[in-house]
Amino acid sequence: MATALIFSGQGAQKVGMGKSLYENSATARALYDEANRVLGWDLAKICFEGPDAELTQTKVCQVALFVHGMAVHAILKEQGKLGEVRFAFGLSLGEVTALTVAGVFDFATGLQVVAERGRLMQIACESTTGGMAAILGEERQTIYDLCAAFDIEAANFNAPGQIIVSGDKTKVDAAVAAAKDRGIKKVIPLNVAGAYHSRLMEPARSAFATYLEGVTFNAPQLTVFTNTTGQAVAEPVAIREALVKQIVSSVLWEDCMRSAVAAGVTSFLELGPGGVLAGLAKRTDKAWAVKSLAEFADVSV
Repeated sequence: MATALIFSGQGAQKVGMGKSLYENSATARALYDEANRVLGWDLAKICFEGPDAELTQTKVCQVALFVHGMAVHAILKEQGKLGEVRFAFGLSLGEVTALTVAGVFDFATGLQVVAERGRLMQIACESTTGGMAAILGEERQTIYDLCAAFDIEAANFNAPGQIIVSGDKTKVDAAVAAAKDRGIKKVIPLNVAGAYHSRLMEPARSAFATYLEGVTFNAPQLTVFTNTTGQAVAEPVAIREALVKQIVSSVLWEDCMRSAVAAGVTSFLELGPGGVLAGLAKRTDKAWAVKSLAEFADVSV
C-alpha cells in the first residue's frame, strides 16, 4: 500500500474553507495565525467569511488553498495518519503545497513563494485580456490542432476528455465559435480572470524566475511529480525550473496521476476543498481509490 497526497489548484476555493480546522485544532490555528503575520493581512477572515469576490482574486485564493492544504496535512501528521505516504503532488499552485509538505520549503517560505506567484499572476491577468474554455470529450490531438489554428494554448490536461484551452480572449472566443464546425461537440467558456498557463503569463514567469533565485530549495523527502512533464522531479535545480516553467506551460495533471499509479501508488488523499481532484481521478480511472479531506469532520474520524 502506498498513498499519495494531492493538493488543490485555483478554482477549488470556497468561502468558509478551513473554518472548522481553525476552530477545532490548535495546530491549524497556529498556521493560519502565522500566515496572517507573514502576509500582513487577515487571510483567515477572508477564507472564513469572504466575500467570495475577494477570496476568488488570484493573489488571495492561491495562498488560501496553500494554507488550507498545509493545515489539513498538519492535523493528519499530528494524528499519525501519514505513515504510508511516500508521494505528493498538486495541481498548478498545489504543486508548491506538495513541495512544502515534502520538505523543499518550510511553511513560511512556501507561503511567501505562493504569495509572490499569485501576486505576479494577478498583475499579468490585469495587464492582458485573456480567456479560457473547457473542451469535453475530445482527444489531445484534436485540441492541439484547434490551438494551432487559433493561436491559443492547451492549458490543462485534467482527465481524459477534459482539456482546458487558454489565450487571448478574442482568439479563445473565435475558437469556441468555430469548434462546432470542426466536429467538437462540447465547449464551455470559463469565467476566469486571465489566460492561465499560456504565453500571456510570460511577465509573471519572468519575474517569478528572478524571485526564486533568492529562495533556497531543499531536496524533497517524498517523491514529487511536476505538472510540466507529469514525471517525478527530485533535484532542487530541476524543481525550481519546473515551478518557473509551470506558469506558462500546460498542466499535465492526468499524466501526474498515471505516473503515480505506475510508481506504485494505490490510494490518493486529496487535501483541499470541493473534491475537484477526486472527480478528475474518477473520470480518469474509476478503480482508483481517492478520499477527499477538507474540514475537521473529515480528519477527526
